[in-house]
Amino acid sequence: METHGEFELSIAISPADIDVQGRVNNVVYLRWVQDAAVAHWRTLASKNEQENITWVVVRHEIDYKRSARAEDSIIAVTWVGTATNTTFERFTEILRAADRKVLARARTLWCPLDAKTGRPARVGQEVRDRFSVAGSNRDNC
Repeated sequence: METHGEFELSIAISPADIDVQGRVNNVVYLRWVQDAAVAHWRTLASKNEQENITWVVVRHEIDYKRSARAEDSIIAVTWVGTATNTTFERFTEILRAADRKVLARARTLWCPLDAKTGRPARVGQEVRDRFSVAGSNRDNC
């Protein structure tokens, strides 16, 4: 679901996501951050944009707040903050669906690549405007 620049993705926890402590492993949260970003791109980007632009992460920052357990349903909420020609700052919150408590917060820097050459690509103003909520970091992310 997309609202006010935010995109939500429902996520089911699989048995493989659970670690020896009976909680979702921290690495899984990072996968969810990436899954939400990809789903957001695929939902809003045109077919042509998807064929010509790919993305690579250049930096992840993640703060773990609470544990998720096998019985939880998860929601990833993501939005793009500042977007330049060659860098998109993306924020993601991983929430427990039942009470919308924040389980983790992430800030990721993504670089667009030319799909044919694999080299950094400039992204036009139209794409930046469609995804970016300039200056948005939503309450201390």
